[in-house]
Amino acid sequence: MLYYLFRFLEQFGISGSHMWGYISFRSLLALILSLVISAWFGEKFIKYLKKKQITETQREASIDPFGVKKIGVPSMGGVIIIVSILIPVLLLGRLRNIYLILMIITTVWLGFLGGMDDFIKIFRRNKEGLKGRYKIVGQVGIGLIVGLVLWASPDVKMNENLSIERQGHELVVKHRAEAQKSLKTTIPFVKGHNLDYSRIMSFCGKYKTAAGWVLFVVMTILVVTAVSNGANLNDGMDGMCAGNSAIIGVALGILAYVSSHMEFASYLNIMYIPDSQELVVFLCAFVGALIGFLWYNAYPAQVFMGDTGSLTIGGIIAVAAIIIHKELLLPILCGIFFVESLSVILQVWYYKMGKRRGIKQRIFKRTPIHDNFRTQDCQLDPECHYLIRKPHTAVHESKITIRFWIITIILAALTIITLKIR
Repeated sequence: MLYYLFRFLEQFGISGSHMWGYISFRSLLALILSLVISAWFGEKFIKYLKKKQITETQREASIDPFGVKKIGVPSMGGVIIIVSILIPVLLLGRLRNIYLILMIITTVWLGFLGGMDDFIKIFRRNKEGLKGRYKIVGQVGIGLIVGLVLWASPDVKMNENLSIERQGHELVVKHRAEAQKSLKTTIPFVKGHNLDYSRIMSFCGKYKTAAGWVLFVVMTILVVTAVSNGANLNDGMDGMCAGNSAIIGVALGILAYVSSHMEFASYLNIMYIPDSQELVVFLCAFVGALIGFLWYNAYPAQVFMGDTGSLTIGGIIAVAAIIIHKELLLPILCGIFFVESLSVILQVWYYKMGKRRGIKQRIFKRTPIHDNFRTQDCQLDPECHYLIRKPHTAVHESKITIRFWIITIILAALTIITLKIR
């Protein structure tokens, strides 16, 4: 809203109005504003949650040795994150931008889905929350909407990096003269960095382009569902998910900026995506909201984000990556989320395999994997065989959280480096 106001005032020569045309100015302003809102609104909202007794009521000491002190801590803190993202974006963003619209819809959609889950857990006293199938339907629904809009919208175009030419002593990447619809996406460690979904579906003959778009929509659904659930599983310790997601948000912001800038896209030999610079505003608000939330969520937490926050965070990360055609970099960038999900899948598979043979067995002491590090040997089932028992004593969750942050920083740096490794 303010963007359009100051762009209008610029016509009358109002001093300073031209600043609103710079993406760097609006992005940094969004970062600061979201951080301030998150810190200020967070305090008010936590008091409200305590007053209404919207708090954590159940903690298993056998799973979380530090959890006894967390009973009574307010939940549904994801509302703080959502409000702190949406207000700066609505004020500072170009609201007619299709990418920004998709990000806002994703935030509200998954925020509502996670809110329903938290509502059932807190007010219905049902610790299982919203049934898993309803969560999946909600995640698939937003993935389908995003995929179809990116397929059908005439505003979604890009300039492919076609060839590299030598000019003097420099190599210059040539992009298409005009932006157009494309099924190409970035793939790491491959010359040219591009993977064409229609080429994968070339066995469909003359229908390969349509089949490629179907594959793209299916891929969008899978990525949104996987990353959203991965963030949800990662949200198990004070500051864990918020810190990891803020780091991932910074990396995505950098990728979005270089993808929206012709010269940087040419230098890095990646696709140029016109108008994707509005994602930088959104992602700066995203990072600011998460950092502000950490003011209250760092150990010992004064508020938990709940599924209201974690499902939304994962969806935002997934959709942002899909828009800038970097979804195949997510297994690296979101490596922590991936490992958390994989640990649960492997644990369930290994347990069921042993159950068929009448053997009680597990790979890890507990899953998601972060719970493995805070579980002591004395808490284990003596009748169960564990493949991995280390560490034998519980590691404090603040140390686990910081170590996971460090790993995510390394993965974020590696993700950006892959643009030059080919």
